[in-house]
Amino acid sequence: MDRRTFIKTNVLASGAMALSSATVWSAISQNLTKDFVTNRPPVGKRTFVSAEVERLIKSIKASIKNKELSWMFENCYPNTLDTTVDYELIDNKPDTFIITGDIDAMWLRDSTAQVWPYMPLITKDDKLKNLVIGLINRQVKCILIDPYANAFYKDLSKVSHWNDDIPRPVPGVHERKWEIDSLCYAVRLSYDYYNRTKDSSFFTEEWDKAMRLVVKTFRTEQRKDGTSPYEFIRKTSNMVDSPVFDGTGRPTKYTGLIHSMFRPSDDATLYPFLIPSNCFAAIALRELNELYKVVLNDTGFAQECLDFALEIEEAIERYAIEDHLDFGKIFAYEIDGFGNKVFMDDANVPSLMSLAYLKPEYLNNEVYKNTRSFLLSDSNPYYIKGKAAEGQGSPHTGKSSIWPMGIILRALTSEDETEITNCIQLLKETHANTGFMHESFHKDDPNNFTRSWFAWANTLFGELIIRVYQKYPHILQKDF
Repeated sequence: MDRRTFIKTNVLASGAMALSSATVWSAISQNLTKDFVTNRPPVGKRTFVSAEVERLIKSIKASIKNKELSWMFENCYPNTLDTTVDYELIDNKPDTFIITGDIDAMWLRDSTAQVWPYMPLITKDDKLKNLVIGLINRQVKCILIDPYANAFYKDLSKVSHWNDDIPRPVPGVHERKWEIDSLCYAVRLSYDYYNRTKDSSFFTEEWDKAMRLVVKTFRTEQRKDGTSPYEFIRKTSNMVDSPVFDGTGRPTKYTGLIHSMFRPSDDATLYPFLIPSNCFAAIALRELNELYKVVLNDTGFAQECLDFALEIEEAIERYAIEDHLDFGKIFAYEIDGFGNKVFMDDANVPSLMSLAYLKPEYLNNEVYKNTRSFLLSDSNPYYIKGKAAEGQGSPHTGKSSIWPMGIILRALTSEDETEITNCIQLLKETHANTGFMHESFHKDDPNNFTRSWFAWANTLFGELIIRVYQKYPHILQKDF
């Protein structure tokens, strides 16, 4: 057995053992109540109620043997609906504004991700269906205000909290960090909604303008002529809050890829060609191709979207894959087109780990498999191990913090029951007695965490439990 095969095999074999042994501490340190009283708001104070969601919670709770895990699911899965939704009719059309949790603004990324685990229920619940239509309508408004912005206010006349940023955000924009995935998420929501419902009522003139603006912005940020209208400067001591070189980022060489000046964590990229986000853009462009070809009968724009997707995919194959000494061909996280590459991951979506979550076909992709092995090894600088747990972290929260979202995504992209079980065990033992997921926690002390109210992570945990319930129900009969 050569060195490469040996290391890949042992990463996989030792991973489950390490996950299990890292959690032994919690049996002694945790002292949770035996009753596990719900942490949900009273029904009258919930921001949105779905009968189908409540039915599903009741059904799945009954199938979970461990009371603590059952309690966590009940708290987490409905958290977006319970606490973050502002739904109303504007001009007789549904309008849905969804805050991220502890920040009173709506991210295009987070808002789609927060409702994603409810999407399978929208054909059974008209209220839930209208909530999603309302979110599509709201995202369209946001994109048309500024396609480079990542987060917005409900009040589109509100002045930004970051009003000293350069350039100054227009009213209604909370933050103007250019992240490819923000626009991808808007496409993802529209595409999935139509595929589930076949309801084409949201394909309005404004929606069409927004989608064409998405593609136009992607094209602009390919920078075929080496230029871009985008820059971002923030007065801050946080080095990752702005791109270098007066807000324009590091030099790049044309590849056909799209520049992203920020990551999904809202940190500035090191090299502007962010590979997971470009993969996501190719997925979104293929989805637009299908919608415009099959539903809207605009074969010209449909073909433009498909050609663009192919261009990105070819560029990824040519520039973003490297032969690693120990793991074989793997995806880089960021590149610059000159040959410089960063090998790491950031526990978010999109990330390299999450590619198989965004597009399940990646599960059978050898480069993805190799990359996943690399990400779960000591070769990944942001795979963090401590006394309490191990898992993927993010430069956003430093060198010692693990993201529950990273552990969740590891389970969501796995077909190994032992690995999935151990991920659930870790999540159960690192929620700091709160019953909720957090942005991150210290590797040695889960009580040292960031963001007590992070609805996306909560709802994503619910999505994981539902997937296990549907594919591996016997796992939920374990006592953990």
